[in-house]
Amino acid sequence: MDTRERTAQRLLDTSARLSFDPIVEIDWDAPAEPGRYWLPPRRSSLYGTSLWQGLTEEQRIELSKHEVASAASAGVWFETILMEMLVRHYYDADPTSRHAQYALTEVADECRHSIMFGKLIEATGCPFYPASRFDHNLGRFLKATAAGPHMFASILIAEEILDAFQREIMADESLQPLIRMVSRIHVVEEARHVRYAREELARQVESAGPLRIAYARTVIARAANSIANRLVNPRVYASVGIRPRDGRAAARTNPHFQATLRWSAERVYAYLGELGLIGGPAHALWRRSHLI
Repeated sequence: MDTRERTAQRLLDTSARLSFDPIVEIDWDAPAEPGRYWLPPRRSSLYGTSLWQGLTEEQRIELSKHEVASAASAGVWFETILMEMLVRHYYDADPTSRHAQYALTEVADECRHSIMFGKLIEATGCPFYPASRFDHNLGRFLKATAAGPHMFASILIAEEILDAFQREIMADESLQPLIRMVSRIHVVEEARHVRYAREELARQVESAGPLRIAYARTVIARAANSIANRLVNPRVYASVGIRPRDGRAAARTNPHFQATLRWSAERVYAYLGELGLIGGPAHALWRRSHLI
């Protein structure tokens, strides 16, 4: 059994021991606890701005709830794209291989995660915040065509950025219990997905020629930019009486939120750089997204 198969077998074994059904693991009917934020205040897109200073404590908590709902909406978008890419990857694989079997195991995990995020949005009482038409169509293109390095790199970007936020949330006892539980389940299961994607990405890069790497850099940068912009839908600001365009403008120039975006992408950006998947003209998209 080669390294690829040994890794997949370990991930399959771990999945059998440590997987969750959020429908039964989470008390979806439990009321929210008064006075608790849904994410650390310093991670809010408006934290430190004059708009933030003008909000009451109750409005700040309400904004954090809508930002969580926006991130969950983005999570469903990410994971739907990811599932189709993995199924296409499986389509060309040997179904008796452990690598292929883990791909389907990850799809099963992501099905549960998407249901979990949908129920989280419902439980908050917030609306679903869909992707823009441009990002929706970009996702449609990516999930239908992506293969090789840019497929697994795009998966990693989405998974590791969300993972950074959720690791902090699950450890913060001052936050709402519901979002902490959702984050814990996602972190535990996504750790396996990140391991699978990182190792497969390294193998894909080894066999890719310079033209394919150059194309991958462009697609990866475009995906990173879309993912960063997708996290906070401008319509969340209307929930606290701020015009969406004003909130978006403040968030984009907010040094605190820019620092949060860089923090969330530190690990994945460094890893992609080690593999030679960062660079070229498209690098400007990384800077424009404030992920670096």
